[in-house]
Amino acid sequence: MPYILQTNHLTKTISGRDLVSNVCLHIKKGEIYGFLGPNGAGKTTVMKMITNLWKPTSGSVELFGETLTPRSYEVLKRMGSIIEFPTFYERMTGYDNLKLHAEYMGYYHHGSIETALDLLNLSESAGKPVKNYSLGMKERLGIARAILCRPELLILDEPTNGLDPAGMKQVRDLMKTLCAEYGITIMISTHILSEIESIADTVGVIHHGRMKKEISMKEIEQMSLAYIELSVPDQKRAAYVLSEKLGLTNFRILEERQIRIYDPQASTEELSRVLAQNGVPVTALGKKAETLEDYFLKMTGEVSGGC
Repeated sequence: MPYILQTNHLTKTISGRDLVSNVCLHIKKGEIYGFLGPNGAGKTTVMKMITNLWKPTSGSVELFGETLTPRSYEVLKRMGSIIEFPTFYERMTGYDNLKLHAEYMGYYHHGSIETALDLLNLSESAGKPVKNYSLGMKERLGIARAILCRPELLILDEPTNGLDPAGMKQVRDLMKTLCAEYGITIMISTHILSEIESIADTVGVIHHGRMKKEISMKEIEQMSLAYIELSVPDQKRAAYVLSEKLGLTNFRILEERQIRIYDPQASTEELSRVLAQNGVPVTALGKKAETLEDYFLKMTGEVSGGC
């Protein structure tokens, strides 16, 4: 089986409007797949079709080598998920909510509930009614429920919503542990690129309901462009010096008085010297490399490709 999950020209149309169109994604077993896109890009729509909550208008979903149908009960048992915000029986305790989930999933492994609660740092709150949980605690309880039955595939839709920085780091560390130590394949959607950059093996970028690109993080690192970032109070004067005095052509003027210089022959020493000689003060100057955010911004500004 080449992929544990893939979609084929997946399209969802409601009231004549395409929420997503022609989406093809491919997730390998044992990887963390970052599904990236701004709010409203179509991430949740795709995940609802993957988890069989919504039926595609056209196209198909393949899970574990089988085409998903309304009767794919056994296949869906092998998957854990959080889609949008997790809901619970508010008057029941966190522990009892997980116990109920285990019962209707037919999963009776001793200690599994305690392990899930411990992994999400919820052991001390397990006996409290969920109505008394904070937003972040409910989000973590949702993740605990999703991993409770040790799924082979975990689908998480914006799982760090409502979490503070410490909680976000805990979730990132947990994702890496689940993948590395438990062999769980993870698809995680987010619009916060820094949350996925350090843990993803592959990223898929979706924008306006269309897949822009699937690429491994290693490929992004290998193709990452080094550049010099220059901060000056007078961008117009600096651009003139770069072009006319230094003969540079590959640079970009940004907001906040910044200029990025991509010419490989440019050096910080020469830039500093020539700008000073021509009366252009420099407030900051240094070498940098493009990040996942830079790549994402490029992708969401380009025409989408096919499958």
